[in-house]
Amino acid sequence: MRRVFLDTVGLLAVWDAHDQWHAAAEPTFLQLLQAKIPLVTTEYVLLECGNAAARRPYRKRVSALRQQLEAAGLIESVTATELTTAWAAFDRGDAAGAGIVDQISFAVMRRLGLTEAFTNDQHFATAGFTILF
Repeated sequence: MRRVFLDTVGLLAVWDAHDQWHAAAEPTFLQLLQAKIPLVTTEYVLLECGNAAARRPYRKRVSALRQQLEAAGLIESVTATELTTAWAAFDRGDAAGAGIVDQISFAVMRRLGLTEAFTNDQHFATAGFTILF
């Protein structure tokens, strides 16, 4: 079954009409929703979105998405091993120096066997994943 990982870059692009990636992200996101593709993420991505949206008009959309994903069981927990792996990758500068939340996302995606991420973040491509816009 196809599942797609939701990344911060993609979510912010959908919510913010002024984001440089909005025009590409919005139709892609709508296609995923219409196709009923399960969309998974981590609490870390949602926290990152919440921080970015704290003083933005779409602030409540972050909480609404979190509630929907939580109710559907689509927020993936991060294991202690994944945290250790992610911090080691962060220290090495893997995936062209991706940040720690991305490194955590990569570890979770690998565990789940996910290959696609709703993002335009090139760090995901460098880490071997398919970015969707």
